[in-house]
Amino acid sequence: MARLEDVPDKTRMALERLECPRFETAPFVSGPPLADRRVALISTAGLGTSDQPLWRASDPGYRAIPHDRPAADVLMSHVSLGYDRTGFQRDLNATLPRDRLAELAADGAIGSVAATHYSFMGATDPLAMVDSVAEVARALQADQVDSVVLLPV
Repeated sequence: MARLEDVPDKTRMALERLECPRFETAPFVSGPPLADRRVALISTAGLGTSDQPLWRASDPGYRAIPHDRPAADVLMSHVSLGYDRTGFQRDLNATLPRDRLAELAADGAIGSVAATHYSFMGATDPLAMVDSVAEVARALQADQVDSVVLLPV
């Protein structure tokens, strides 16, 4: 990931002017103990599988990545030029820690691992992604997922 001080001045100034939302309240969420939860991963690393379309700029969609899909079939096509892909190239778990999640399930720390994980392309206007997020939420509910690990990159 590029550091703000390392990007060109024009880009840095544009990023510094972005408005960040402020929330007056924090949501309260309850649920079963972690050892009973079914957990999925959601990344913004622009990941997909070899049979899915590559990401395009401002793409508001998502890609479903089966948990048991071989790591060699998971590709990164994030459009950001400043995105450091080194960790992904060395180990998929740097951006989609499926193996670590499976180890937590095997150790009993979590109940189970979702059948499918999801990726978005982080350089997208969140308001444009509302429909896609709703689709992913329905898919997670259908898979009886009650917890997700958000992996912003």
